[in-house]
Amino acid sequence: MELDGLDERGDPQGDTGHLVWAAQATPEGRPGPGVRIHRRGTATAVVSPALSGRDRIAVAGRPADAVPLVRQVLAEVGPGYRPFGDAELIDALVRGIDGLEPGGAPFHWMETRTAPEPVHAAGSRLGWLDAHGERQAQTLFDRFFPGSYAQPGRPGVRRWAGVYATERPDGAGEIDGECDGGGGGGRLLAVAADAWSAAGCGLLAGVVAHPRARGRGLGAAVSAFVIDALVRRYGRAALMVDADNAPAVRAYERAGMRARLFGAAGWAG
Repeated sequence: MELDGLDERGDPQGDTGHLVWAAQATPEGRPGPGVRIHRRGTATAVVSPALSGRDRIAVAGRPADAVPLVRQVLAEVGPGYRPFGDAELIDALVRGIDGLEPGGAPFHWMETRTAPEPVHAAGSRLGWLDAHGERQAQTLFDRFFPGSYAQPGRPGVRRWAGVYATERPDGAGEIDGECDGGGGGGRLLAVAADAWSAAGCGLLAGVVAHPRARGRGLGAAVSAFVIDALVRRYGRAALMVDADNAPAVRAYERAGMRARLFGAAGWAG
């Protein structure tokens, strides 16, 4: 099978969760639709179309093997695909492949195989959202995180969890109305998604909280809830977060996730 050994090979540091995620494996152990896996020596490149908003190539391995492998893969799939992986490896790809350049700011790939302890936020209620709740979640994205790849109703976004206020927070006047859960459910203040998850790796994405409700641990609570569900269902939970978002990184580390500096690359022009 193409997936044999994918979780163990290709990376000197032994971290291959991004390869497993990019493979989008089915429960039967086959690669997801359109996924192709290429190998050369220590290097692995997993070509994954329309994954988390982009056509991606997850890469791992030693640069001496990865540079010619990715050069070959890019020649086959075209310039729309963006390699991503360990930041040092991406730097090596940029130096070694003509026309390839850094593709934005560095970020952290974070993952865990251990279910976290629950995070309790006073005056709130936490759970999976129904269709009405997802419509309320869309309001949060429209107002406060319109650039998120993960939003309600988008392909690959499986389900949403949310935190409702059961007590009125200080300064909550602006929150009333647009995020009201209705039916006595309270105000929806923070959400997170199980998105682009597949056998072997579930992904946490689309974490957003109303600005007036930040600082109360609601984002941490809903994130821990989803991470727990992902670990139990897929055996591993992962996420991507901007490297300069130190508060978020610390919160995910408290949930047991380990951070690793990643980068991406794309064709110049």
